[in-house]
Amino acid sequence: MMKAGPLELGDAPKSSTPKSGVNRGVSILDFILRLIAIMATLGSAIAMGTTNETLPFFTQFIRFRARYNDFPTFTFFVVANSVVCAYLVLSLALSIFHIMRSAAQGTRVVLILLDTAMLALLTAGASAAAAIVYLAHKGNTRVNWFSICQQFNSFCERISGALIGSFGGIMLFILLILLSAVALSRR
Repeated sequence: MMKAGPLELGDAPKSSTPKSGVNRGVSILDFILRLIAIMATLGSAIAMGTTNETLPFFTQFIRFRARYNDFPTFTFFVVANSVVCAYLVLSLALSIFHIMRSAAQGTRVVLILLDTAMLALLTAGASAAAAIVYLAHKGNTRVNWFSICQQFNSFCERISGALIGSFGGIMLFILLILLSAVALSRR
């Protein structure tokens, strides 16, 4: 039988310090990704919510106008991005908690569930808006829907940019869910 002797200089006690360090790093990355996702969703909501363009037609009294709230899908897009952005701001508190207490499991599970719900909402809003943006760019001649982007170029550029930001937010949410799953599995 071997006796356990005193620890020597090169020996380190077996502990969860390396795992704790990795989880802390994952938590810091989680916090940074949440900040980037806030910027993406907030930027998308603002870009879409402030989009409008007016074109004069023959006289100054007759004008054609394109606004985001002319399309209910774009209104849903703005609301979805705003709700997700508000959630992300509120979830920063849990993200900071995970940096301080990297071994927390229950709150990570809650965060994964809420992140998944917000991913679904953001995907629904962005996907619905993508269909309308496609019609705005390409139109559909079979049902006499003409593309409006030839006339309303600025409008189409802004709604396309808002859509890109929202899909960026979707990718960030996927990374956030995967990071939380990695942190849970390293416990």
